[in-house]
Amino acid sequence: MEQKLLNLYHDTGIYQLEFGQAIMIVVGLLLIFLAIKKGFEPLLLLPIGIGAVLVNIPGAGFMAAPVYDAAGHMVSPGGLQYYIYHGGIETGLFPLIIFMGVGAMTDFGPMLANPKTLLLGAAAQFGIFATVIGAVLLGAAGIMDFTLADAAAIGIIGGADGPTAIFVASRLAPELLGAIAVAAYSYMALVPLIQPPIMRALTTHEERSIKMEQLRHVTKAEKIIFPIVVTILVAMFLPSAAPLLGMFCFGNLMRECGVVDRLSDTAQNALINIVTIFLGLGVGSKLSSEAFLNIETLGILSLGLVAFSIGTAAGVLMAKVMNKFSSTPINPLIGAAGVSAVPMAARVANKVGLEANKQNFLLMHAMGPNVAGVIGSAVAAGVMLSYVGG
Repeated sequence: MEQKLLNLYHDTGIYQLEFGQAIMIVVGLLLIFLAIKKGFEPLLLLPIGIGAVLVNIPGAGFMAAPVYDAAGHMVSPGGLQYYIYHGGIETGLFPLIIFMGVGAMTDFGPMLANPKTLLLGAAAQFGIFATVIGAVLLGAAGIMDFTLADAAAIGIIGGADGPTAIFVASRLAPELLGAIAVAAYSYMALVPLIQPPIMRALTTHEERSIKMEQLRHVTKAEKIIFPIVVTILVAMFLPSAAPLLGMFCFGNLMRECGVVDRLSDTAQNALINIVTIFLGLGVGSKLSSEAFLNIETLGILSLGLVAFSIGTAAGVLMAKVMNKFSSTPINPLIGAAGVSAVPMAARVANKVGLEANKQNFLLMHAMGPNVAGVIGSAVAAGVMLSYVGG
């Protein structure tokens, strides 16, 4: 009887729990707290937090691989998170479906009404490439153990685009996926805290007070033609970026064409919500103690913050330069929206603008570079995949 009780105790998670697993369960609970109490990207941080808790429960087997006998018959099935990760994240399926849903929710109108904002979206991607160089130098100096592929995956955090960061990390550095995803979504949630100090430091009160002219009306034909043209051009010149931008533009075309409202509604709501749940659980499965509790994770979090900050600064500085040469006034604050945290970055630009001038409504103007930033981050991801992965 005593032996049976002892065996039962040995089978409990309490007996098998290691110190690292306990820490990661606490990390998962922290993510859940930030999602519920603070409202930080709750749609992703909540399932990621739950996924982190589940994968670190000893003996539960959420990430256990299926076992087969010599004849090829399954002896034991794999765990839930094993199938979610390998079926949806390792293949890139979930990020691409998310991108389609984001496309269905995106209005290209502000960007088409002011095409110059494409330059702001491009400038904000400078943070990605600067951080890649920084990560490579850290690896070369022996400070961090980062390869070129690791550096490329880390740099994408600077685009403030969670699905893109996950897509690239799953291709180039799957062992870093958990830390990269947590960093990307954490900094997206912290946009209202990170960006304003940078925006104020790089602009004067007069620049922040600049009022921009009303945007022109964009026709339905323009909105239909644009995603088709972008898909074809990207596929021809940068095929590695075609999966991300192709799905993004497909979702947008469903929105704008007006003949598949049911499909557009599904992509914007039911489908993207379902996939978001599985994406979060899959990312959480990579937050095991072995993969997360190391010095590289601290480096990823630090470099991610640097990437995001440089991207914000580059967008603002580009807008300042454009304002000097533009025939119409450009408020430098909208440059900060060039990072692709849609629509939060645009809202932050509008908020800081209103602080300087109560009549200064920049939201629609900032949505142009904000949407351009989504395109820019996808193109940057394609460049990374083509150069490093190829």
